[in-house]
Amino acid sequence: MSSSSALRELQRELETKANDLSKLQKDIAKNHQVRKKYTIQLGENELVLKELDLLNEDANVYKLIGPVLVKQDLAEANANVRKRIDYISAELKRLDGTLQDLEEKQNSKKEAILKLQQRIQSLQAGKAKA
Repeated sequence: MSSSSALRELQRELETKANDLSKLQKDIAKNHQVRKKYTIQLGENELVLKELDLLNEDANVYKLIGPVLVKQDLAEANANVRKRIDYISAELKRLDGTLQDLEEKQNSKKEAILKLQQRIQSLQAGKAKA
């Protein structure tokens, strides 16, 4: 194989890896957006739980369902909020795992791209000497 065809092949491979890296970076950004949304929801639900804990047992609690406020039992409201907090916490944990995996893949792609660029540069340097 001639050096020019090898160089073209390496450049194609580099382009493919760069596209893969770009896709990974988009996935990481999407993960961050979703994680931010869940973090905000977690904070809101923890605040609601604190407010519910301040109430007397005979206090009236209402839940907004569509355009209507519906009376809800305090214990039921408390249980619902706790379930929501558990669910959101589990989702955040899952997203953290996914993010770590994506970042590891991103780092390995960056290393592969760097090695390819070095091979291309050495091929070009050898070509320039010839």
